[in-house]
Amino acid sequence: MIDPARLEPLADDAWPARERAALGGWRLNAASGHSMRINACWPLGAPDRDVDEAITAVEAWLLQRGLPPRFKLTDGTFAPADLDRRLAARGYAPTKETLVMLGPAGGQGSDRVVVSTTPDDAFEQVFTATAGDPEDGRERLETLRRIPAPARFARLDVDGGPAAIGASAIGGGFAGIFGMRTAPAHRRQGLARLVLRALLSEASTLGAEQAWLQVEADNAPAIALYADEGFEPAYRYRYWAR
Repeated sequence: MIDPARLEPLADDAWPARERAALGGWRLNAASGHSMRINACWPLGAPDRDVDEAITAVEAWLLQRGLPPRFKLTDGTFAPADLDRRLAARGYAPTKETLVMLGPAGGQGSDRVVVSTTPDDAFEQVFTATAGDPEDGRERLETLRRIPAPARFARLDVDGGPAAIGASAIGGGFAGIFGMRTAPAHRRQGLARLVLRALLSEASTLGAEQAWLQVEADNAPAIALYADEGFEPAYRYRYWAR
């Protein structure tokens, strides 16, 4: 369906870390330590030095920022091809398997959903209420604000109050979907579906032909929702940590 080597750089750029660096084709991301995508090394190409030296450099870079060493290994893209074996020999193991799904942009939106270019207070209210860990929510909100233009933020209100939200990042002809949240009192009412459709419709007006999203591999209800909206599994990735 899609070459992960094409989509993964777009995914990294769409959810930008507070601090970024590179060792050749290895991308280093650091923030506050919560969202794994922006607190890990993405080895998307060959490093600029011996592989074992590169692993040591990544470990040092993350530890200097108070973060545990972590590598995001995506099926079919990590380099070198035996990196997983090398990490295992150093005490690393895979965790948090995530599924990337690909689907069509476009379709019919909903006039119940408000779409804007920035996250407003009502959007942040839902995001904060569903974050669980306040620090985790704060880090993710900061990242949402860093999404490069053209970004879109969708909000659906019920009885005058915000109930469901979502965001998108547009780049390379794709729309990345992020931050899909529904307030606890409004779940199981089909609101996330309406938010998703609004984002996909808006994305097509911004030049996106396809959309991608990331969902934990064991989140069956979310996977079923996205599949019902035309999304199909594209590939998987895992985080390797000690």
